[in-house]
Amino acid sequence: MASITLKNIVKKYDDGFPAVNDISIDIEDGEFVILVGPSGCGKSTLLRMIVGLEDITSGELLIDGERVNEKAPRERNLAMVFQNYALYPHLTVFENIAFPMRLAKGKFSEDEVRQKVNRAAEMLELTEHLERKPANLSGGQRQRVAMGRAIVREANAFLFDEPLSNLDAKLRGQMRSEIAQLQRSLNTTSVYVTHDQTEAMTLGDRVAVLKKGELQQIASPRELYEQPANLFVAGFIGAPSMNFLPGTVQRSSTGSTVLSTPLGEIELPEETARAGEGRDIVLAGIRPEFFEDAATLDSARKARGSILRAQLSHTEWLGNEQYAYVPYENDPRVAEALQNLAHEMDADDLRTQLVVSVDATSRVRGGDTAELWVDTRRIHLFDPATGENLTRDAEAGAELTRMAAEDRKRDAERMAGQHN
Repeated sequence: MASITLKNIVKKYDDGFPAVNDISIDIEDGEFVILVGPSGCGKSTLLRMIVGLEDITSGELLIDGERVNEKAPRERNLAMVFQNYALYPHLTVFENIAFPMRLAKGKFSEDEVRQKVNRAAEMLELTEHLERKPANLSGGQRQRVAMGRAIVREANAFLFDEPLSNLDAKLRGQMRSEIAQLQRSLNTTSVYVTHDQTEAMTLGDRVAVLKKGELQQIASPRELYEQPANLFVAGFIGAPSMNFLPGTVQRSSTGSTVLSTPLGEIELPEETARAGEGRDIVLAGIRPEFFEDAATLDSARKARGSILRAQLSHTEWLGNEQYAYVPYENDPRVAEALQNLAHEMDADDLRTQLVVSVDATSRVRGGDTAELWVDTRRIHLFDPATGENLTRDAEAGAELTRMAAEDRKRDAERMAGQHN
């Protein structure tokens, strides 16, 4: 195992375009770091630079403290798992897994090869498939074979390049769980590229969010979710996406501080309001789950937030949850900022509607005018011009990531104890 350090890494192509622009990340020994972002953000290029398949224009790449910029891929002792499995169709599963050891001629005896392949196959539930060819396996089984080949390498780190993108949704969920368990049991440093933020949030100890070749924020999934650095991170992380409601902070007739929005006034906590005071307009970031149908809440809960009256266009009932949709008239002062954000996130456009999560038992329906409760303590305010999160509590966010690192270490110690 090894630590991986990226210091001011830049990748420029012949036309001068920086596909990766000044990225610095310290990946600890045994840590699972996810690189996430929309198409063209530079995440796969960065992974290929780590493994040695792309030259580094400037900056330093260190593996266990040793500079490896000029080292060939085979000298870096990294195992890569590709999106397309990269299996040899004429070889059995056994020989596909054994292939890296066969390449290291003379290093492993036949007994060692068999032992290592059988151990990897057992971990990946491939034992009964060892004599089959890749063509006779399912997509999930093929991906397991590719992972088995990485395991027997006894590499310093695993690098995954969108390994689940060719699988259907159900299989992706299953494989995600298997990769997480495998990484925990091996405690191998891992760097994983995906455009799927669900994969990023469920797998990563820390997640690096990239946009146009630049690092936007690297933190634990929970810090990204609760304390996003900017509009892009806030919009990219979370499903359904965060709502961005335009508004102006002002004093109400009763003396309280409110956010005046196209859907009415939302009473704000003083600390949140101060961050947006004096500004012509802000974007209030409100996740769907920060809402609730007020009719389903008791009075004590209602008192801890604010109530909006809004007409619903339609609802979606999903069994365990329900979403209601609230259209509104956008403010022209933020239209361009929201359109740019949609483009950056690979979305067609950001619709001027709130997506609101309500209890599955709620009886609100399209066409109703409903009272919607919003948890105002969790609202973030953003500057539409710069994208900056005006209400971010950096200290609270750092604490969330520190706690996640503690949990990882405790997990690793527990897994090591089980293997001893």
